[in-house]
Amino acid sequence: MDVSRRDFLKLAGSTLAVGSVAGVASAKDADVAAAELRIKGAKRTTTVCPYCSVGCSIVVDTADGKIINVEGDPDSPINEGTLCPKGASLYQMANNETRLVKPLYRAAGAAEWKEVEWGWALDQIARKVKDSRDRTFRATSKSKVREKKPDGTEVDVEKEFTVNRTEGIAHIGSAAMDNEECYVMQKLVRSWGLTYIEHQARI
Repeated sequence: MDVSRRDFLKLAGSTLAVGSVAGVASAKDADVAAAELRIKGAKRTTTVCPYCSVGCSIVVDTADGKIINVEGDPDSPINEGTLCPKGASLYQMANNETRLVKPLYRAAGAAEWKEVEWGWALDQIARKVKDSRDRTFRATSKSKVREKKPDGTEVDVEKEFTVNRTEGIAHIGSAAMDNEECYVMQKLVRSWGLTYIEHQARI
């Protein structure tokens, strides 16, 4: 059989194209099979990424109480299965030998940090907030206001107003908080008398 140079190139090109398509298809099948094998028998849970205010949905696979896989949720209208680098490495928040699991405390003047219990740390924080509030709390404040005299002229008069505020504490919110959490936090810090209230997403 005579094969011209042109026929040979056509035949070689067709063979190469078919082989490439078959190779891609088999590689995809292998990837799917490997992913299924990795999460086989795992419990699948949907959650929300805690890093920023975008609210990307994440699918988390766990086995024996340990996270084994994290991926974007394709059913989410927000991220449609995609994740940023921080969200994609989210499993390292839980599976990390260097992760701190207890609060560290360094006493005034000390050079070293030491591990403390959560109960003790939270009690210390509450005590310091209370002490700061008590020390800086102001029930009233004086301010100048403009008043009209009987003859129609205006004068500046210093008056005392009830303010019930503390100027010794400030609070900054987190962009990972949802509306309901922000509302509760606002109620809490305003009940303490805080006036310096800000939010990370606005900054």
